[in-house]
Amino acid sequence: MSDFLRDVIKQVGNEYASIVDDGVEAGDVDSFIDTGSYIFNSLLSGSIYGGLPANKITAIAGESATGKTYFLMGIVKNFLDSNPNAGVIYFESESAITRNMVVDRGIDPKRMVIFPVTTVQEFRTQALKVLDGYMAQPESDRKPMFLCLDSLGMLSTTKEVEDTTDGKETRDMTRAQVLKAAFRVLTLKLGRAKVPMVVTNHTYESMGLFSTKEMGGGSGLKYAASSIIYLSKKKEKDGTEVIGNIIHCKNHKSRLTKENKMVDVRLTYDRGLDRYYGLLELAEKYGVFKKVSTRYELPDGSKQFGKAILSDPETFFTEDIMHKLNLAAEVEFKYGVNENVETVLPESEEIENGETV
Repeated sequence: MSDFLRDVIKQVGNEYASIVDDGVEAGDVDSFIDTGSYIFNSLLSGSIYGGLPANKITAIAGESATGKTYFLMGIVKNFLDSNPNAGVIYFESESAITRNMVVDRGIDPKRMVIFPVTTVQEFRTQALKVLDGYMAQPESDRKPMFLCLDSLGMLSTTKEVEDTTDGKETRDMTRAQVLKAAFRVLTLKLGRAKVPMVVTNHTYESMGLFSTKEMGGGSGLKYAASSIIYLSKKKEKDGTEVIGNIIHCKNHKSRLTKENKMVDVRLTYDRGLDRYYGLLELAEKYGVFKKVSTRYELPDGSKQFGKAILSDPETFFTEDIMHKLNLAAEVEFKYGVNENVETVLPESEEIENGETV
């Protein structure tokens, strides 16, 4: 039967087809892109050492001024810092990115290309050209690449631009279909090229009996995205000075981890994403650290304030602690792990209902 199935693949001529035992070329997630935040990595992949799936689309959505672009810039910086030979292709529709903004965020401007786009058709055509050019290289010559679209909500269509030029005020009712068609093609291309893509988008309050937050742009991105993260934020202050934001991240959709989970990520103006922020709460929930009044009791019996731990994380988050936190992250975020905890944790470190036993 195996020979017959391989013959079928050759006869059909589908370049993406494969026998499952050999791996699903455009579907399997073999690696992840570290976002720069351990807790955000966990939300996306179920591991503090994971992150964005390296061959899928991830959507980051939120209302205006929730920090979507700034948050994405933090991920871009960490990607380039972690991959010295990598490059970023940044499709930009809001005319908001400047060279100074990129440099001020600590991003290497020589390894980031900005593609201003106005319409869905421009974005689709240029993104496909980038991916086709990338795939045309010998596999050994391909360096890590990261695609961004910021933002989907500001993209028009060719028809809308033409109507506006002609003085017409009619709305283009085909935009959702055009978007869906674009993502149908891109999803397979990205999967085969093993290139991650992050798309930012706007959200709005839906009208009805129960008001809910919805992502604009039709169903195209909703179907194509492996994960959809909704953002909201609150300002973080040092005295009266605003030093950054605490970003609330809700996993609205995920094919890799449990949906509707929420984490907080710290994004400061001077250092970007705080790698260790959010781990204290995970450590407390799963008994790695114990909360005693206003301090945390560590495994060696010492007690420290949370601020002291986060100000010197490498000292307190030891290799052993990080190992336990990674196991806890699997239980907290991955599908199916709670039902079979003993397969995840060592015998002496089983976690059940947030307690170490």
